[in-house]
Amino acid sequence: MSERAQVTIDNAVATVRLSRPDKLNALDADMFDGLIAAGERIMADKSVRAVVLHGEGRAFCAGLDFASFMGKPDLMQRLLSRSDESLANVAQRVAWIWQEVRVPVIAAVHGVAFGGGLQIALGADIRYVTPDAQLSVLEIKWGLIPDMSITQTITRLIPLDVAKELTFTGRIVSGTEAVELGLATQVSDDPLADALTTAKLIATKSPHAIRAGKTLLNDSVTMSRADALKLETALQVSLLGSPNQMEAVQANMMKRDPNFKDPE
Repeated sequence: MSERAQVTIDNAVATVRLSRPDKLNALDADMFDGLIAAGERIMADKSVRAVVLHGEGRAFCAGLDFASFMGKPDLMQRLLSRSDESLANVAQRVAWIWQEVRVPVIAAVHGVAFGGGLQIALGADIRYVTPDAQLSVLEIKWGLIPDMSITQTITRLIPLDVAKELTFTGRIVSGTEAVELGLATQVSDDPLADALTTAKLIATKSPHAIRAGKTLLNDSVTMSRADALKLETALQVSLLGSPNQMEAVQANMMKRDPNFKDPE
């Protein structure tokens, strides 16, 4: 695995660290490959019940490292290529893979999250940000549009007119404003510590119910009302009477910690 994305797993919580601190964790080819490989590794590990994403050093991620791609058209073309493993191309999947991961993903954001860096954070399910973090849909600065799965993330979080304003202007918002707008979940003086606390709490819950909950909330937004209600029923039926659901009931009745089994 690329050294750009460091993965550690402890007590069912996977921590993914963007590790290019000298460049504010800007995205070069190795970072793209490393983050996708990290996501695929986590998806293959059924023992993982929650994920925390964070950046090493002074920032979460400064976005695309244009200099590393200049004069390398083959690299740029590869970012636009797709595989059979995902609907997303390589550039999109570095952010979208955190939605493909079936367990909750929490982004801990400090410093800057610009352009592609913001889109990676938006690919997470939950975002904790420092008050003075700087977030921007920055692509307009370079005469481009955001193209790392933003169509599937930002418009689920904030009103369309606000998304347009941020996209058309490229203005920088603070962590505090990001929460006010709906781009982020919660302001935190120590987002990594708080993200880990939440991830550890999630890891104590039934992994089948947590996965079903993420599927329900993600998939239902694009469904008709009838299909969304059917999905609620189908997922609930799959949980009722299952070993982990019964364990949750018994643990609560006996006032003890549950002992859940990982999905097969």
